[in-house]
Amino acid sequence: MNPVKFGIARKRLTLIIVVAITLAPTATLGQTPIKLHSNKFKIEDDVKLGQEAAAEAEKKMQLVRDPQLERYVKRVGERLAASIPQEFQHPEFQYSFKVVNAKEINAFALPGGPMYVNSGMIAAAKTEGEMAGVMAHEISHVALRHGTAQVSKAQKYSILSSILGAGGAVVGGPLGSVAQMGAQGVGVYLLKFSREYETEADLLGARIMAEAGYDPRDLANMFRAIEAQGGGGGGFLSDHPSAKDRYAKINKEAESLKINTSATPNSRDFVAAKQRLAGGGGQMPAENQAYSTPGSRESHTANQPTAAMIANRVEAPSTRYQSVDKGIFNVSIPQNWHEIEQENGAWFAPKGAYGTANGQTVFTHAINLGVVQTRARNAQQATEEFINSLKQGSNLRARGGFKPTEVDGRQGQLITFDNTNEATGRAEVVNIVTTQLQDGHLFYMITVSPVDEYQNYQNTFARILRSIRLND
Repeated sequence: MNPVKFGIARKRLTLIIVVAITLAPTATLGQTPIKLHSNKFKIEDDVKLGQEAAAEAEKKMQLVRDPQLERYVKRVGERLAASIPQEFQHPEFQYSFKVVNAKEINAFALPGGPMYVNSGMIAAAKTEGEMAGVMAHEISHVALRHGTAQVSKAQKYSILSSILGAGGAVVGGPLGSVAQMGAQGVGVYLLKFSREYETEADLLGARIMAEAGYDPRDLANMFRAIEAQGGGGGGFLSDHPSAKDRYAKINKEAESLKINTSATPNSRDFVAAKQRLAGGGGQMPAENQAYSTPGSRESHTANQPTAAMIANRVEAPSTRYQSVDKGIFNVSIPQNWHEIEQENGAWFAPKGAYGTANGQTVFTHAINLGVVQTRARNAQQATEEFINSLKQGSNLRARGGFKPTEVDGRQGQLITFDNTNEATGRAEVVNIVTTQLQDGHLFYMITVSPVDEYQNYQNTFARILRSIRLND
């Protein structure tokens, strides 16, 4: 069975209502007004300062060199940057997005657009929306020009002007894993913001999220997650205002916002990103260590076997099981099954049951688990939307209708399909089990086995299903 991407049409719908009062834009009805602050710097100064600070910062940080993860974070960042309200768009800004190998829950952005996201923040987020919320908050600081506005307000304009003229670095001292500028350098003013600026970034971040298809409440939830872990958010979880106040204000602002459902993102890439980080406690291997070479469907992490050619004989499932923690869920898998990294969820299969055909990984005996975001609000509609996406371009044929089942004590549903494996030509049985998570995402389990061996694998699949524990 070919792994199939679950894609949702992403058409960007932009609706900008601008009420002109003394030539200054204000918020739409119900939204908190946000305005640009007085700033002695030019737009091009923001760009230059940001580029110089980024060059210096990257000498002091360990960046994650994982092309698949980098591409994913870049896609999310560009989606958010494109959703900045028109009155805060600056064509001169060059938004870029890189991942820092650090376990702290944090991200930061420099004037003009360079952004850095800690791997620990991605690992801690339960949904793509939570990760996107932190990024939208930091993008808002850039769009509102808070860095140079803060410098102007702090009477450091003359110092930074001379630095710009001399082309010197603006970072003083080590950046550190919490992404704070050196305590003694003028660069500290580019990232250390006032209560007012933090609140503005929260509110504008919520608007950017809604336009990009995310629920702004996910940003509020991220504050609670950071607070619950002792406030390890560094610059992101500022000492002022409190996380409790920020949570309340963002949720209130969300009531006046309409989520752009036509831009609802597909969360499969988020699940894959978390899986890439799961083995390191939120950190990726260093650049000089062995780690996966992504970009192809058959890529594998360092402790995984390379894809084998599909064999005539597949080793029977072991009676001994190993626990696998994927953050969003835990599951027990036969010890002789390997995890084969894919872009769409977690795949587990025994040796000889997977290989490549036409440049794609195919499976004959396997199980696939993951979480997806759909546009539907109830479990039945979400399941049908998910299954319809899988059926596109395939020859899946339903054996009957949905049957009730249980997933970690929750109500779920099961549907069985007949299929013909594209690599072997053998008839196979495909079971799909789903249940809806508390945040509306859809958890799924897909099992694959040849028809003539289906009875031998039923008990294994049933035991795996009973072992699932959802962590939402």
